[in-house]
Amino acid sequence: MNTIAVIILAAIIADAILNGVADMLNLKMLKAELPEAFSDVYDAERYQKSQEYLRITTRFGWITSIFDMAVILGFWFGRGFPWLDEWVRSFEKGPVVSGLIYMGILVFARALISLPFSIYATFVIEERFGFNKTTWKTFIFDRVKGLLLSLIIGVPLLSGVLVFFEYAGDDAWWICWIVVTSVMLMIQFVAPRWIMPLFNKFVPIEEGELKHAIMEYARSIKFSLENVFVMDGSKRSSKSNAFFTGFGKNRRIVLFDTLIKEHTVSELLAVLAHEMGHFKKKHIFQTMAIGIFQTGILFYLLSLFISYQGLFDAFFMEKKSVYAGMIFFGMLYSPIDFFAGIFMQMLSRKNEYTADRFAVETTGNAEPMITALKKLSVNNLTNLVPHPFYVFLNYSHPPVLERINAISQIKTGQVVLPASGNE
Repeated sequence: MNTIAVIILAAIIADAILNGVADMLNLKMLKAELPEAFSDVYDAERYQKSQEYLRITTRFGWITSIFDMAVILGFWFGRGFPWLDEWVRSFEKGPVVSGLIYMGILVFARALISLPFSIYATFVIEERFGFNKTTWKTFIFDRVKGLLLSLIIGVPLLSGVLVFFEYAGDDAWWICWIVVTSVMLMIQFVAPRWIMPLFNKFVPIEEGELKHAIMEYARSIKFSLENVFVMDGSKRSSKSNAFFTGFGKNRRIVLFDTLIKEHTVSELLAVLAHEMGHFKKKHIFQTMAIGIFQTGILFYLLSLFISYQGLFDAFFMEKKSVYAGMIFFGMLYSPIDFFAGIFMQMLSRKNEYTADRFAVETTGNAEPMITALKKLSVNNLTNLVPHPFYVFLNYSHPPVLERINAISQIKTGQVVLPASGNE
């Protein structure tokens, strides 16, 4: 093995070890005693159920990760990459079509291999804990629709990237950066109206107390809002959520129907105030700007390595190609992606605290937000006591007890929210 191969292999193993250690520490944090803050909403039986849910999903995650790693390493060191390359080249379709075939086969194979695990997670684990509402028809249609979207959007985009790196020389990286960024922004704009409805129904919220409260609140903070939409989340799961998506006239705030079913008007308003807070505090634009910057760095580094002989030697490839170089660079880039992900998680947790503060200060009441977080945690069987190292690696939101404590401090005016977002 050359140096590149050692770096990639070390990254794969280190990732597995780090996440394995974090998982074990997380499981050791589980205790039978229910945190005092949840004594008013959690009973002992359901709390035990939430801990069992964590144990089972964690162990299932280990099985999935070990299997995935075994497949990747087996294909790599079994010289599957050069074998597939020779087979694809035998069609003599040119670099772009050959690249689409090569990468398409790998993506399809990965999806096919992961399918049994997805089925088990949905129809066994989620079913056992009362979450799954997905029918086999919905499950199959979701994947067919996802495949069609990949063909409609992904294939032309990937073709463009292959063409530019094949023929545009040193200018390829910034051309691809501009093109990919433009497509990303376009998708963000059209997704709420054209893409998301392919998978779920979105209906304007009914006239009544809830809509009136939301529209009055939006006006009070000068938030332009034409309507709030209800999504049929219960079509797939009993879990609850709310989110903000889109831009301009296609901007939408969405509530799951399961969320509306379980919460009061004041609690739902607090949740929506939190989502509006992300927009008012420019968190969405911040995240997007960072994503665009990271995309530029990715393409620049790709341009440096895409024809590097050592990268191809690491995977036993005798012939260079843009499409294989993209795949191999993706594996080499994983350590950078890992640390970038940790940074984004930290930033996200900080932003969640800020959005909580915004919601409490603009609604003038902390209690509905606290109650909403408690109900969400109970309904979704959230782990109430995650280990700090697990949070550091995996959480985009602060642990719920820390959020509740921070919100309580806002109410009493004692402490400013953490600036770093570290747990």
